[in-house]
Amino acid sequence: MPVEDERYLRPTHAIDSDHPRIRAFAEETAGGEGEPVARAVRLYYAVRDGLRYDPYSVALDPDSLRASVVLESGRGYCVAKAVVLAAAARAIGIPSRLGFADVRNHLATPRLLQMMGTDIFYYHGYTELFLEGLWVKATPAFNVQLCEKFGVKPLEFDGRADSIFHSFDSTGRRHMEYVLDRGVRDDVPLEELRDAMVRYYPKMTGGIGGDFHEEAGEHRVPKGL
Repeated sequence: MPVEDERYLRPTHAIDSDHPRIRAFAEETAGGEGEPVARAVRLYYAVRDGLRYDPYSVALDPDSLRASVVLESGRGYCVAKAVVLAAAARAIGIPSRLGFADVRNHLATPRLLQMMGTDIFYYHGYTELFLEGLWVKATPAFNVQLCEKFGVKPLEFDGRADSIFHSFDSTGRRHMEYVLDRGVRDDVPLEELRDAMVRYYPKMTGGIGGDFHEEAGEHRVPKGL
């Protein structure tokens, strides 16, 4: 890796890969030995399924998006979960960075769409990991239990192919469309996220409560459809 890209191994305020909680999680999950790809895969699944996806937990103060804080809470939205994966990867020596894109999500709950006022998720976050000489996308946002409720196949990750959302769900319905690539960052672009929240989601700036998993269960796709 070029010297100028060593920043993807350094801890930041949000990607606090040097925090004891993150280091312990990474070491316990990935194991102390093995190829980087295999270790990265173990981290991916631990974040994907170990942290509950919660779009109602969005908060944009400097500490709420710290990986150690998100990990302790056990939940987070896409950016928060991507931050945890990035921090855990750096903790075991795997370079990581954050990627952002605007996506149109057709399977959000009615309440979430009402609060958002749109079906576009601006600054959807994912992680990129540097493995075997290449940057590979990993999207740990939707835990497997939530995918089952929506009738969507959970995203798998093998450490070699990009893991991004499917265009269609398991029944052939439109699921996710990538609208705009926002590029990659070595840390959370907090001001950009704040500006996007105020501009695109004014109803959500004051914070909202709710159980997204329970809402998703109310809209479960019947088996066989």
